[in-house]
Amino acid sequence: MHITVQKAPFDAKEGATAVEVAREMGLTGPEQAVGVLINGEAKDLATPLNAGDDLEFLHFDDPRGSYIFWHTSAHVLAQAVMRLWPSARPTIGPPIKEGFYYDFAGLEIGEEDMGKIEKECKKILKENFKTERTVLKSKADALQAFGDNPFKKELIEAFDEGSEVSAYTQGEFCDLCRGPHLYNLSKIKAFKILKTSGAYWRGDAKREQLTRIYGISFPSKEELTAYLHRLEEAKKRDHRILGSKLDLFAFKPEAPGIPFIYPHGMIIWEKLLAFWRELHKAAGYIEIKTPSMMTRALWELSGHWEHYQEHMYITEAEEHLFAIKPMNCPGCMLYYKAHHYSYRDFPLRVSEIGHVHRHEFSGALSGLFRVRSFHQDDAHVFMTHEQIKEEILNIFSITNQLYGAFGLSYRVELSTRPDEGSIGTDEDWEKTTQSLSEALDASGLSYKINPGDGAFYGPKIDFHILDALGRSWQCGTIQLDMSLPERFDLEYTTSSGEKRRPIMIHRALFGSIERFFGILIEHYAGKFPLWLSPRPVRLLPVTDRHIERCKEIAKAIESAGIEVEIDTSAETMGKKVRLAQMAQVNYMLTIGDKECEGDEIAIRTRCGAISSEKLERFVATIADEKRTRAEQSPYAGLADSASR
Repeated sequence: MHITVQKAPFDAKEGATAVEVAREMGLTGPEQAVGVLINGEAKDLATPLNAGDDLEFLHFDDPRGSYIFWHTSAHVLAQAVMRLWPSARPTIGPPIKEGFYYDFAGLEIGEEDMGKIEKECKKILKENFKTERTVLKSKADALQAFGDNPFKKELIEAFDEGSEVSAYTQGEFCDLCRGPHLYNLSKIKAFKILKTSGAYWRGDAKREQLTRIYGISFPSKEELTAYLHRLEEAKKRDHRILGSKLDLFAFKPEAPGIPFIYPHGMIIWEKLLAFWRELHKAAGYIEIKTPSMMTRALWELSGHWEHYQEHMYITEAEEHLFAIKPMNCPGCMLYYKAHHYSYRDFPLRVSEIGHVHRHEFSGALSGLFRVRSFHQDDAHVFMTHEQIKEEILNIFSITNQLYGAFGLSYRVELSTRPDEGSIGTDEDWEKTTQSLSEALDASGLSYKINPGDGAFYGPKIDFHILDALGRSWQCGTIQLDMSLPERFDLEYTTSSGEKRRPIMIHRALFGSIERFFGILIEHYAGKFPLWLSPRPVRLLPVTDRHIERCKEIAKAIESAGIEVEIDTSAETMGKKVRLAQMAQVNYMLTIGDKECEGDEIAIRTRCGAISSEKLERFVATIADEKRTRAEQSPYAGLADSASR
């Protein structure tokens, strides 16, 4: 029987299953062949094959593979809980970005029960059950099998008539599930229960309260150890804790989900925006500012009133409804319509730091990562079909400069036309997707294709940045849009005098500036490089009589455009140094009699390195450090060479 495996021809015996092919190919490692795509559809490895089938084996390092791995692990968790608390009612247990959770009704547990559950999970893994999929013939059969559980019953009743309903069994545990799952449990080599929390059925605060248990699993113990280490490091870098310690921002009950940015936080904020504007001015962007509140008619025209209203803040004035903008795009459409453009004006690059508001459920709020009010570094680029590739390459250039300045690497994904609900002709989608693909190929960037994951209005490119801990954050995006130019009747004049619709790009690189700020706090662990730092230099006078000399030195440093603080407190020098180090001050200059008599200064970095140098040279050195946006201090690692 001829089939194709990983795009290569393969001869398999009649009636072979995917797991038999995986074994023949030697894909038996715990991280290998955790699932399979058969003709593009995710299936169990136990699935029998037919002549002509196309197979792609999914490994754990593929998100589609880890999804299957963690989905199966969620069932292991549920099986353990049901063994320990048979009266509990399982509801749902999905895989998430990292790991999985399972929600239970009728279950009351505490932190002291976590070890008991984990021990039972490991016992189940040793039993190494084979997972078996059963297709139920009808909704009636499914209700008969799971009807004693009101939560499963509600899920089943929502299924369309005639749709396939399946269940998975491992040992004595059977659960309603569409799968796919691991072939057996032997690939799960490391398992950890992480925490428990409360949740609501279907995320509705008016519905039943449930107990949620989170877990993580891996194909090796080493991966679990590395993950737990990363969790500990992440706790130390938590931007909410560091933001408070460093007095950068705060949240208050008077404005839930909306941050207060404090003076030192504003220093970083303004530096981010200044850098962003510098890059965009050099790349030929103009900047606009559009109103925060606009009429219902506008949001009806854009489609947000119909599809996004539940996330919008709406108010009434003089018997007219208005909405505070959740997105900047419609305002930019109005800017475009206020002018007449020809092909000579393209590409037209329009940027905006837009302040938007979106209603998020309180349970979804998470520091600066998920807020109700934030600023987007939006840009909308209007162009012809022929200009797409060149313009995408232009955006890649800005992206490299922007992320590179923070020492952030990134990976790229290209998402194509959804199977259902998209707009535009096949020809338009083919052209725009090909243009994005050609631009990616020309850039030399490696990228992954996400079939069917594009927006309904066009294909897109997403940037996933990697921080110092290797965590991935989806920030930047480039989206081609064939919807809004049509809705707003946008036109330009061609070289032959015809009127045509422009192609439009939605594009953001920071994404949410608040969120990017939070990511940077954790990426740097609060230790910002000099060019971004809210506290670059602090002068530490030994006594009050040295303060005047501190003021003279401060002027010299400020002349280079670098902020300076003077610690005039009555604290001991040791405590002044400790406080400065806790505040992550880049440079501490101790000013005593020697510094008052000559032009040399004692320099201490926040890492503890000490040096002695002439003031003029120090100012020139840190001015260059700021200008080049250096990641490392030129004084880092110096031995204690000061004779003090």
